[in-house]
Amino acid sequence: MRTPMKSVAKFSLTSVAVSAAFFASALTAVAATPDSPTLQRWQAGGTVVLGVRESAAPMSYALGANEKFVGYHTELCEKVVHAIAPKAKLKYMVLTAQNTMPLIHNGTADFNCASMTNSLKRQDQVAFGLTTYVSEVRMAVAKSNPISSFKQLDGKKVAAITGTTAVQILRRYAADNGIQFQTLMAKDHFEAFLLLESGRVDAFVLDDNMLAGVIAQSKKPQDYKIAGEVIGAEPIAIQFSKSDPAIKQAVDDVIRQLIANGEIERLYAKWFTQPIAPKNMNLNLPMGITLKKMLAQPNDVPVEQFDSVR
Repeated sequence: MRTPMKSVAKFSLTSVAVSAAFFASALTAVAATPDSPTLQRWQAGGTVVLGVRESAAPMSYALGANEKFVGYHTELCEKVVHAIAPKAKLKYMVLTAQNTMPLIHNGTADFNCASMTNSLKRQDQVAFGLTTYVSEVRMAVAKSNPISSFKQLDGKKVAAITGTTAVQILRRYAADNGIQFQTLMAKDHFEAFLLLESGRVDAFVLDDNMLAGVIAQSKKPQDYKIAGEVIGAEPIAIQFSKSDPAIKQAVDDVIRQLIANGEIERLYAKWFTQPIAPKNMNLNLPMGITLKKMLAQPNDVPVEQFDSVR
């Protein structure tokens, strides 16, 4: 059971430099309560550290030499913070799958704006906002490769990223289906995809959105495809400290408003069904039925209980 949240006052968002559509929504945000020093600090113009990724397109990634960070969840994080604390200063910090939990937990970073699954184990260290993406675990293979099912990975070599839940899902699938393969672990998306490009592995297993992003940014996107049945669906959400319940209440209130005014759907369309930088590639991943259901009935159910709501 979640800790009951205290009621807080609301104010109109009037001074944030955001898109015209976002202005038109007349978004309101939750003001700090007297016992929420973190929200008070942010609203007084303090710095909010957004954890981002360098190569997790389209959720969170770096653009160009100036390292401008963009992406679906990066932009969502920015909108949430602007709504909660219009005067806050934003600072970006590159995180990895391996260090995200401890750096959010100890307060080095205030938010994780990348793609990370909401799980009971992770809830021991951090809090999750409402689900804003649903990932489906599949695999990237060369178009010339006839592999079309995970069962065909028996005896093959597979790339995966250390610290991701996709690794756990893949190993569970292998055990349940009596197949064996060699897993080569990589530190990030680009390193894992390089294993595929160089022919060192037969497949790269990860969330579908991440696979689409890394293929789109590769040297020859036309040479690769996303294949295989869905072996796992996971709720994805932004993360932040669990030490202050007022932060979760504020974040969730803003996300509900972004859902209600259609901003989440506009953000999704921008990053998943329209050309995106740097190569102006379209990922062609329309919003799925499960995510539509999550937005119609917002929740923060962890992956272990996700089958009961999807």
